[in-house]
Amino acid sequence: MKIILFILLVLIVLLLIAVIRTAMLENKTSSYHGSDDDLRSNAYALKLQKMIQVETVSYADHPDPDKFRKLHKAMEELFPNVFSHCEKYDIDGNLLVRWKGKDPSMQPIILISHLDVVPAEGQWKYPPFEGKIVDGKIYGRGAFDVKCGVCSFYQAVEELIEEGYVPPCDIYLGSSCTEEIGGDGAPKIVKWFTDRNIRLFMVCDEGGAITEDPMTGIKGNFAMVGIFEKGYGDLKISAKGNGGHSSSPGKNTPIARLAKFEAEIEKKSPFKVQFTPALDGMLENLAPYCNSFLLKLVFHNLWLFKPLLKKVMPMISPQAAAMLQTTMCFTMQKGSDAYNVIPQEAYVTANLRFIPFQAKKESIEIVRNIAKKYDLEVEEVNCSDPTGSLDLNGPQFNMTKKAIAKVFPDVACVPYIVTGGTDSRFYDKYVDACVRFEPINSSREQLGAMHGIDENIDINTLPPAVDYYKEIIRLQEERV
Repeated sequence: MKIILFILLVLIVLLLIAVIRTAMLENKTSSYHGSDDDLRSNAYALKLQKMIQVETVSYADHPDPDKFRKLHKAMEELFPNVFSHCEKYDIDGNLLVRWKGKDPSMQPIILISHLDVVPAEGQWKYPPFEGKIVDGKIYGRGAFDVKCGVCSFYQAVEELIEEGYVPPCDIYLGSSCTEEIGGDGAPKIVKWFTDRNIRLFMVCDEGGAITEDPMTGIKGNFAMVGIFEKGYGDLKISAKGNGGHSSSPGKNTPIARLAKFEAEIEKKSPFKVQFTPALDGMLENLAPYCNSFLLKLVFHNLWLFKPLLKKVMPMISPQAAAMLQTTMCFTMQKGSDAYNVIPQEAYVTANLRFIPFQAKKESIEIVRNIAKKYDLEVEEVNCSDPTGSLDLNGPQFNMTKKAIAKVFPDVACVPYIVTGGTDSRFYDKYVDACVRFEPINSSREQLGAMHGIDENIDINTLPPAVDYYKEIIRLQEERV
């Protein structure tokens, strides 16, 4: 009884400490304000419109570099200063531009975003490759993902050249044409650098953005800066049997065994749930912006509430759950080609996203062990480990925070775990730091339409994006 009372007393004291710490935490707001300069917004939107009008859907089974060269040509007309003052390299349709700096001994930086887009299926409000501008928004495939980023950093360099500015180091602009299909575009650009023994100081890519209401209970617009990417894995899980006629089926046919395997994975994830320093930083940074005292109490005192959050976060949203563990999603399935035939072999495919503390090797071994129970074979199709993490105390992250603070003074900067994939993962071993942040503001609806119907952005988000990239370039002077 005394032990129980002692434990209760300790818990009460710890809770009281947490409450006092939270009460002392300043309440903050984070808000985004688009540009009031309609001339700039409209001018940039017209450039983005012309880029959207060049259809650049990428297909894994049908590469078409010439399609992307049409976009190169359009960009040469849209950004004449860039292409008259900089060196252009066409690497099988992937575009690389070099803007020479004052000091060739300084490590260069590269601004990247891809040129390819996903197919535009379904019934759109406006044609997906028209770039229609309506009520302050521009609609079209690639408007948000991610021709707006390409347009913004090319425009930033265009204007800096016009001002007569010369950067302290070489500035590269890189755009692959295979990002959406996980192709070899970015690796080819990376090879261009490795063949010349050029190590980059910093990569600026997509991955995060200025996001509205990033979590339940947190209102406002936040600059979510991606600091690492989860790993990627495609698996094929196969079941073999004797086949036969469906009129006299036996037990544990290939499809039945696959179904049992899938049900076990879906019922309870076999992967470890754990916090990372990146997630700690994200929640701590969000704590002052929580709407409720209870949520603020939890986020500001992770030392006490992590065990609770491990249980609660997966209930908040799939995105929240994905930041805590390796995820596995079944995507395709195949059996026989007839209704009345038991297949001799059936398979299901799964896509995994590996968390750093349970990376590719360990996660796949977990899947194999479960598959053995149902006499299934697991084949690795395309797998890679998580990337390294951006140093939150390093110069690259500090530059990012400074640029955000100057261009978006009312927007909070928050580290973020990228659960999807970007081209910057291919640069990971050949660069000092990868910053995954696209300086474009998006509502929840706009973010949801990114690969869906009626993809769009507000055109007044373009001028601040251009200014952000200008600031990132100018901040390289601090390294001199």
